[in-house]
Amino acid sequence: MNKMLRSRDIKIVQIGNSLGVRLPKTVLQKYGFTDSVVLEETSRGLLLRKKQDDKLSWVDTYKAMANEGEDWGAYDQTLLDGLEDDDVDA
Repeated sequence: MNKMLRSRDIKIVQIGNSLGVRLPKTVLQKYGFTDSVVLEETSRGLLLRKKQDDKLSWVDTYKAMANEGEDWGAYDQTLLDGLEDDDVDA
């Protein structure tokens, strides 16, 4: 897959008592930027990216729980509550 990198010359402008850059509407729409963006400083320069939802996936949730090292031993007794012996028709 051929990726075409585009560069643009964007001027720094006065915005009140601050300085800022204005991004073209087409770029904002292309990357789904709405209210805000995340600015990251990387070894290669600055990176603007869309803010991710704070929701964790099931895998991330499991990993976070595993890293906490909590003792879930008290819940082991629910495995032997007798329901596994009953014939339940689904």
